[in-house]
Amino acid sequence: MYEIIANPSDYDIEALVEGMGYKPVVFPENERQKWAAEIDIFAEGLYELAEKAKYLQDLFSSEEKIMATPASMKTFKLQLFKINDAIKAALDLAHKLESEIIEK
Repeated sequence: MYEIIANPSDYDIEALVEGMGYKPVVFPENERQKWAAEIDIFAEGLYELAEKAKYLQDLFSSEEKIMATPASMKTFKLQLFKINDAIKAALDLAHKLESEIIEK
C-alpha cells in the first residue's frame, strides 16, 4: 500500500483544499484510472519533446549548413533556455511529488 503525503501548504494551494480534511482515504479505482490516463498523456508529451530535441541535436551536429541572422540565432537560443528552464522546473516538481508517495 502507498500513501500520498503532499502537503497543500508546500505548494501554496491551501485555499483550494480548505475544508477537505486530512484523514487518509482509499484512492477510488475509477479516479486512479483517470489519473493514470492523464499521466500517460504527460508521458506522451515528454516523449514527443524528446523526439524534437533529438532531431535538433542531430541537425546541429550534422554537416548540414544552417543559415541564420544574428537576431534569429539569439531568439532561438533564448527559446532553448526557456524550454530548459521549464524542463528543470517540471523535473524538480516531479521529484518532489515522487518523494511524497510513500510505501506503507
